[in-house]
Amino acid sequence: MARMQRLWANLFGGWFQLSRRFPAALLDEMAATIAAGEHHHLGEIRFAVESRLAPLAVLDGLDAATRAHQVFAQLRVWDTELNSGVLFYVLMAEHRIEIVADRGIAAKVAADEWDAICARMRECYARGAWREGSLAGIAAANALLERHFPGDGKANPDELADRPVLL
Repeated sequence: MARMQRLWANLFGGWFQLSRRFPAALLDEMAATIAAGEHHHLGEIRFAVESRLAPLAVLDGLDAATRAHQVFAQLRVWDTELNSGVLFYVLMAEHRIEIVADRGIAAKVAADEWDAICARMRECYARGAWREGSLAGIAAANALLERHFPGDGKANPDELADRPVLL
């Protein structure tokens, strides 16, 4: 997406629909899905949704991938004992989804597996199925983490908040 198209999208791209697309009831459901999944693996999932980027940031070249890494650090997703944090980052204005996995997870899960989850979510979001896309993405991540980073039968301490954050 060219810089001027990105600027236009961040200025006028429907970002104002954040609370309609991610109402409190959906955030609660997403948090419950994250929490339930974390009982079966050693990963920690965070979900962040940002309506848009600041116009000057776009003009300076900030993109969704870079912003996702900033949010990963800001939310301290890296701050888990096993380096097992995973961040879902959704930038609504640009229709971008990024998944950032900490090094403990990245060593075991291939990037194309995360890309497949992003593609499925994008497909749902494009149809306006925000609930379906979000819950499907979280469920797929839970399944992936259970396969590659299974729990050890003990209670997995909840190191990161489960409720998605709206930026």
